[in-house]
Amino acid sequence: MRKSVLIVTCLLSVALIVLLYGIRSAGLSRGSIDLNHRMISFLGQNGAASHPPGTPYKVVIDPGHGGKDRGATGASGNFEKDFTLRLALKVEELAKKETEIEVHLTRTDDRFISSADRERPKLANDLGADLFISIHGNTYEDASVSGTETYYYHDDSLPLAEIMQKHVVQGSGFRDRGVKKENYFVVKDTEMPAVLIETGYLTNPQEEAQMLGDEAQYRIAGSILDGIKEYLQLD
Repeated sequence: MRKSVLIVTCLLSVALIVLLYGIRSAGLSRGSIDLNHRMISFLGQNGAASHPPGTPYKVVIDPGHGGKDRGATGASGNFEKDFTLRLALKVEELAKKETEIEVHLTRTDDRFISSADRERPKLANDLGADLFISIHGNTYEDASVSGTETYYYHDDSLPLAEIMQKHVVQGSGFRDRGVKKENYFVVKDTEMPAVLIETGYLTNPQEEAQMLGDEAQYRIAGSILDGIKEYLQLD
């Protein structure tokens, strides 16, 4: 009997070592995230399989810029900070109908948030959020440039980026500029899958006119929520 228990114990130990080695070899680890978090990300499909049953997913929606940080100035003279806040509030409004999603905003008014203090990712990390989505409006010196693009940094955020890009392009109807990897601190310093969505170009007069309208904003907000639900595998 003792010999059987010893054999089973040894086999389990070997299996655990192989699993841990496989996780490290897969390149899923990040220096700022503990091993337990990495194992959950590796074993859970899109992070959904390991989520505690009966508790809502915590999703942080980050309206870019705010206060003295105006962001881009659109073709009409409107500021990016106002567009991102209006869109984020619509995402929150729509998400209130979803019992399995709990939305938290990094700001709910025209408040300045310091980039130097890394307040946005810190809020999400301290909250233990499941997802982080930063909303922006793009800018370029050539007013004819248009389209939607989504940024990520860590490899485990790529599936979320691809899903969000697909849905936001469908919701906005704008040109698909693709998914890109970039060293933005809001997607680098977060300890959960995180993306930054450049919804469209505020410096493009036609695109900006749609982005500032409530109808298009509700469509885009709905597409962001649809992307969240697909990633989390919610009906």
